[in-house]
Amino acid sequence: MFISYLIITGLLLGSFYNVVGLRVPLKKSVVAPRSACTTCGHQLKAFELIPVLSFMIQRGKCRGCQSRISPIYPVFELLTGILFATAPLVIGWSGELVVALTLISMFMIIIVSDINYMIIPDKILIWFAGIFLLERIFVPLTPWWDSLLGAVSVFFLLLTISIISKGGMGMGDVKLYAVLGFVLGFKLVLLSFFLSTLLGAVIGGLAILFKVVKRRQPIPFGPFIAAGTLTAYYWGSDIVTWYLQVLNQGF
Repeated sequence: MFISYLIITGLLLGSFYNVVGLRVPLKKSVVAPRSACTTCGHQLKAFELIPVLSFMIQRGKCRGCQSRISPIYPVFELLTGILFATAPLVIGWSGELVVALTLISMFMIIIVSDINYMIIPDKILIWFAGIFLLERIFVPLTPWWDSLLGAVSVFFLLLTISIISKGGMGMGDVKLYAVLGFVLGFKLVLLSFFLSTLLGAVIGGLAILFKVVKRRQPIPFGPFIAAGTLTAYYWGSDIVTWYLQVLNQGF
């Protein structure tokens, strides 16, 4: 029953997160004006804003001008619903679930923004940093100072990489990882960075190989950070334990 509630909540919030991710980088209000077709300006009615379902009923077209609606909207709505529903299956029914849902929410907004504008807005990071600070007061890591160690260490590590690479890593990514370090702690945030970089290198390399993108063309790193971080957050302890066992057997 509660899983169904999480799916519906995720679908509804996913629709809202799309709006936030598209409007905040442009410094627009997320509540006004109402959502409208980007081609003809047709303002969407309530029945046209039902997550996923409206897209399917309208066959992916605007009711006003029949222009195609980007599939990114239903995809992110559905993805948010799925991630919300699966979180308790991995995290369990504890206070940490609230942190997990907040983390998913932040990532959905950031991914939309990064894909569309190659920007991770400071406003979004500051907003979620405040929420995570409150959550970690009530649901702290063990030990509690692991949050501070994770935030400070990964910030200066990535800042150094950004300076050495002369902008190869954007400051938005550096600030995002400072927030993630506070949420995950020292070991898991380093694992997150490793997994995100690995995913980015593999998928980016395949995209260049199959000419989906051009060589040296900037690729949004936000989606890879999200995938790597959620993997580390959910299964990081098991991955670290397995890795240490492999090292011990090797020696």
